[in-house]
Amino acid sequence: MTRSSSSPAADGTPRTYGLGPRAAAVLVFGCSAAVLVVEIAALRLLAPYIGLTLETSTMVIGIALTAIALGSWLGGLIADRVDPRWLIGPSLGISGAVVALTPAVLRATAEWAPPILLLLASLTILVPGALLSAVTPIVTKLRLTTLAETGSVVGRLSGVGTVGAIVGTVLTGFVFMSRWPVSGILIGLGTLLVVASVLIGWRTRTWRGTTALILALVAGSLAATVAPGGCDTETRYHCVRVVADPDRSGGRVLVLDGLRHSYVDLDDPTHLEFTYVRAIASVVDTAFPEGAPLSAHHLGGGGLTIPRYLAATRPGTRSAVSEIDGGVARVDRDRLGLRSAPGVTVRVEDGRLGLRRLDAGSLDLVVGDAFGGVSVPWHLTTLEAMADVRRVLDEDGLYVANLIDHGDLAFARAEAATLRATFEHVALIGKPADIGTAPSGTAQGGNLVVLASTWPIDLRAAQDALDARQTGWRIATGNDLASWIGDAKLLTDDYAPVDQLLQS
Repeated sequence: MTRSSSSPAADGTPRTYGLGPRAAAVLVFGCSAAVLVVEIAALRLLAPYIGLTLETSTMVIGIALTAIALGSWLGGLIADRVDPRWLIGPSLGISGAVVALTPAVLRATAEWAPPILLLLASLTILVPGALLSAVTPIVTKLRLTTLAETGSVVGRLSGVGTVGAIVGTVLTGFVFMSRWPVSGILIGLGTLLVVASVLIGWRTRTWRGTTALILALVAGSLAATVAPGGCDTETRYHCVRVVADPDRSGGRVLVLDGLRHSYVDLDDPTHLEFTYVRAIASVVDTAFPEGAPLSAHHLGGGGLTIPRYLAATRPGTRSAVSEIDGGVARVDRDRLGLRSAPGVTVRVEDGRLGLRRLDAGSLDLVVGDAFGGVSVPWHLTTLEAMADVRRVLDEDGLYVANLIDHGDLAFARAEAATLRATFEHVALIGKPADIGTAPSGTAQGGNLVVLASTWPIDLRAAQDALDARQTGWRIATGNDLASWIGDAKLLTDDYAPVDQLLQS
């Protein structure tokens, strides 16, 4: 004889306490979707502090899958020993409180206790993920009234849960992230979960604990509004801030995910604050006739410092920019004076796809500035990508790129090796200790500039320009560069462990 988890009504039919097939499907669908929303939002919250790398993504996905497995197993185990009606409400409510607290907890921890950030990040994914995943076996237990319908009930709810996960993923990536800040998404989701907890408590006649959960949600929402790490704008890819320079009236610093990405002087586009930008300008100035207009393409926009500089020093220059983050492009337009930069157009697109639409031999200059310190779009580093760069350059064209690396500079060496396999002439510019031109010293890492062309540019003139701008940087080429590269492997579309090289 089969024991049902629901007591019979007066007419002998199983009682489900208001949890009919539609309510059960909605619960399973919503909880599965919520798990994926939390997972993707956690990636967004962690990126400013540990980078949006392959390791970060793998860690978050692994924790989310662990939570799903743990919740499904324990949820079914406990549902066999405790009346399932008493489990759904608390699972939703506690999840809601944790989700609402997540932005405040992670941002405060990143500012004040970084060593435990990964531990707390894991818990903020694991706890709600496990509790929400436990809802499916609990609801399944409530809906199973006879063995004859076991297959249909389990199959239906399993399918509904999978569809919910798909919808949660698609909505978060394509809708939520582009319209609301991450903190707002998580607080809103937490609110929905607590409201659902109250409704379930009412329908199943289990009300205990909801007051405490609501108070926790309110506390989390208030804390999130005052937590550190706030953004002027949250885009699909970045936490964006624009900071005024107190020493220059027109100076503005574009901060992406907590890192100083670009410096723009709204009054003087020829003012170049960052050393690597001065290095790029020095190379371009000496590679082409003074004042001659150029046809240029920029992979990555940021604050558009180089496009503005070219517009000011080479009237008539046409600079097209591939910037994947439409939010950054809006900040450029609304707060960094893009409208006043003649000849500069920005397309919201992936840089690799932007290269593919260009005609062969159509450009004088390609500038690569899409790389970050802990996150690099690997598909812009490969042999195939560099072949596309060479294709779009004319015979006197130049590719110049900003690289960021630390430690033993394994990524920078691999990228230089890849360029040497594509272009006849390659040079590296950086601090003497970093590029091996100092008699002694340990590499410190940071920014380096690599340049490549099919024709030899005047490196002596480039060095003079670097000295005139007081960069303190030197140029390595020929045998010196080959020795510096060593046995670094080429990066290809089939083999590009860029994240691992950066972390080496």
